[in-house]
Amino acid sequence: MHIISRTIAIGDIHGGLSALEQVIALLNPLGGDRLIFLGDYVDGWSESAQVIDYLLQLEQSVNCIFIKGNHDVQCELWLSGALPDEEWAEGSGAATIESYAGYSDEQRGKHLDFFRRTRYYFVDEQNRLFVHGGFTADDGPAAEPFPELLTRDRSLLQLAFTLKDMVLDDPAWLPEKMAQFKGIYIGHTPTINYHSFEPVHACNLWDIDTGAGFYGPLTAMDIDTEQVYQSKPLPDLYPDEQGRNSYLEWEEEEAPDEDDFEDF
Repeated sequence: MHIISRTIAIGDIHGGLSALEQVIALLNPLGGDRLIFLGDYVDGWSESAQVIDYLLQLEQSVNCIFIKGNHDVQCELWLSGALPDEEWAEGSGAATIESYAGYSDEQRGKHLDFFRRTRYYFVDEQNRLFVHGGFTADDGPAAEPFPELLTRDRSLLQLAFTLKDMVLDDPAWLPEKMAQFKGIYIGHTPTINYHSFEPVHACNLWDIDTGAGFYGPLTAMDIDTEQVYQSKPLPDLYPDEQGRNSYLEWEEEEAPDEDDFEDF
């Protein structure tokens, strides 16, 4: 039986290879460690394709679990030919498309295989759930009628913070859909929307996306000890680029109201 030494959750990378390299160096993962990447490997900074190259190499020596994010869904469609360049470039894919310049069909095929085998969610041996966005089905992510929703949901995070104080006073307030898991670990919603550069926690849910796609750091967290490992803020690593900062206003509009998050 393979014994897991550390379980590490890693937030959204968004093309920031330099940040990923910093975090992995800080982690110095060993053979018994398990790294669970929460998705959104691409779209943002200039090294999306190179991030995938790095992850493919990393999994040769480290136990890695790769969760699918909403931007990864788009990249998979693009690499398969189902999403035209011009359509994705008008959205958020321009930097990702540019990062693939000079890649052969064989290299692109390996990346497509990578995205196709990413998981919509993962539940570990301790009944802890790892998913990019969240889930809406009462019976959990396996019952979600449209799996892609797991890459986009924000309602679970909203629910966790809405009930945070009530659950602290009386754990019976924790909804069964959340209580069925020992812990829930997500990305997708940047914690910088709520003025935090650290993972945020409510009920039994942790958000590990600290805004690496924008102006925050890339974050990894040891699930058992809650120790946090972070890169430098991404604009420091890519000073001549904007990342996803041109989309920041749109992201804030999707986030819950700040009044619901006064205490974290």
